Amino acid sequence: MPDDAFEPGPPHPATVPPALPPAPATARLRVVVADDNPVVRAGLGVLLSGRADIQVVAEAADGREAYEKTLHHRPDVVLLDVRMPGVDGISALPHLVGIAPVLMLTYSRESEIVHEALRLGAGGYLVHGEFTADQLVQAVRDTRNGRAHFTATAADALLAHMRHGTAPGHAAPPLPDGLGAALTAAHARTSARTPVHELSRQREHSESLSQLQPPVGQSSVSGGSVSPPNRQQYGLSSREVEVMELIASGMSNQQIAATCFISEKTVKNHINRIFTKLHSTSRSEAIARWLGTAPRDPGRHP
Repeated sequence: MPDDAFEPGPPHPATVPPALPPAPATARLRVVVADDNPVVRAGLGVLLSGRADIQVVAEAADGREAYEKTLHHRPDVVLLDVRMPGVDGISALPHLVGIAPVLMLTYSRESEIVHEALRLGAGGYLVHGEFTADQLVQAVRDTRNGRAHFTATAADALLAHMRHGTAPGHAAPPLPDGLGAALTAAHARTSARTPVHELSRQREHSESLSQLQPPVGQSSVSGGSVSPPNRQQYGLSSREVEVMELIASGMSNQQIAATCFISEKTVKNHINRIFTKLHSTSRSEAIARWLGTAPRDPGRHP
């Protein structure tokens, strides 16, 4: 190599660009899903946790568990069903909204329920079957930021309730199926007091929630209890029990098919067999027998 040939040397330290600091990790939006249907919970978990900015931190099967999981995990949003065994969503809602924003996600579409949920602090109301996956994800994100979302049926129900609302001095229509019956006077007294600090507020929430009792099996007239229905007498298969529970929750055949991942024809076949075993000719009659509210017929059932 000639003496005057150029041979590059190591780069001068000043010419080396400094390493960029790592980008800060974006905190994921943390969600608690409360629904008594395990299929719905699983589906929501897969859908939401599949998004890079969302994480389902806990699931709950009833209102009491929803409160416990929400108090423990302190999520950004709670997705809450209305009709759940034990403590229903309407009963748990006043306790949850003091901890995190709540988005109702349910099959219940009655105007009284929509109105009551919003009155108690829900940040939105979505009815299953009326939104896409992307719309649900956006609603969850917006709920954290205080922006409300309503599907068409919920919006119509709310508008109908406002147009035909009760006059001043008259009681509002009762909620269907005893929803909200678990709310007690103790909670009303707790809500009227101003908490001294956060620990005191948590303790009051916990004490009032501990007094919530399932509305099913209680007598509002005599204060006694009603024996739970003997459902084994009907001889339903496990799949038929699942379908019957969904019927009792108010789902249509289409909604049941989507929930159970079966065709509507298969749903109809299940319902026909259920009606035969329950000696029923209609949905309402089957639900009454299943819930134990139908008059006893000595000729058919013990």
